[in-house]
Amino acid sequence: MRRRTLITGGAGFVGTNLADRILRDGERVIVFDNLSRAGVEENLAWLTRRHGRAVDVELADVRDASAVARAVDACDRVFHLAAQVAVTTSLDEPVEDVDVNLHGTINVLEAARARTSPPPVLFTSTNKVYGGLGDVELAEQPTRYEPLDAPILASGIGESRPLAFCTPYGCSKGAADQYVVDYARSYGVPTVVFRMSCIYGPHQFGTEDQGWVAHFLIRALERRPITIYGDGKQVRDVLYVDDLVDAFLRAEQDAQRLAGRAFNIGGGARNTVSLRELLELIAQTQGREPGVDYAAWRQGDQRYYVSDCAAFTAATGWRARVAPRDGVRSLAAWLAAARDEAVAAV
Repeated sequence: MRRRTLITGGAGFVGTNLADRILRDGERVIVFDNLSRAGVEENLAWLTRRHGRAVDVELADVRDASAVARAVDACDRVFHLAAQVAVTTSLDEPVEDVDVNLHGTINVLEAARARTSPPPVLFTSTNKVYGGLGDVELAEQPTRYEPLDAPILASGIGESRPLAFCTPYGCSKGAADQYVVDYARSYGVPTVVFRMSCIYGPHQFGTEDQGWVAHFLIRALERRPITIYGDGKQVRDVLYVDDLVDAFLRAEQDAQRLAGRAFNIGGGARNTVSLRELLELIAQTQGREPGVDYAAWRQGDQRYYVSDCAAFTAATGWRARVAPRDGVRSLAAWLAAARDEAVAAV
């Protein structure tokens, strides 16, 4: 009998790519989503067209404990991706933020704990659990910030970094992160946490608040100016979604051994890009410079964050494979094709 995988937030950008990979492997997927994010209806329609009855759709909210319990009861493994994902939204609506990110996660954990044999639960956390990293001294280069600490420059931020939640988003995701880790210790639920850096790839409808690589490309395709908050020299490690899906599946396959651990997951020190450098990549890809406006720094924005993924690599052998130049070109091509299809359908 084919396994069934539950993906909360399964119509989102990451969930769609994960679901597609699992469905192509001949298994069934429960897509659990409330369709609250712009563009996810298109992702869900694409999945159902492509995979038909292998996709079970549950239009529900993770805050609905009964709906979550029914879905968890029907599956063999859980990827809990559903979340409120924007720092800006969390600052405006902190109660909703904690309801979705913390209480929704507790609902998933409790449903798994209630099973006689709890299924593996993989949870997507965030690098924001480490706070603003204001103590990391930086040197300002022409296009980016770089840490003065040689080990951080060479490898990035590791899991030994103390947690320092800031902004309601960082607090809600950080609290959920710790609950997920503890449910392995206290209740024996095989849980794994991914503290993710910047993920990008097809099916991403990025905004100013979340999904900045796609957002920059979308604005450039539309020949509309891109707003840079701060000076544009802030650096992130970027991870193409296919590499992330590989990491998800490796973690789930070995969830019993990895249970109760949290891993930093991103492109790592070899796959870093500043906002200004992304603008240069876009110009090279599209043959023209995108328009840019500058605005004040936003609360909670890290000038530098790069994931040290050595712990997960040591545990599983996984490594990021897609370089930013190749990934940005691939995403730009997908966005252009999606835009052409939308125009043709009108």
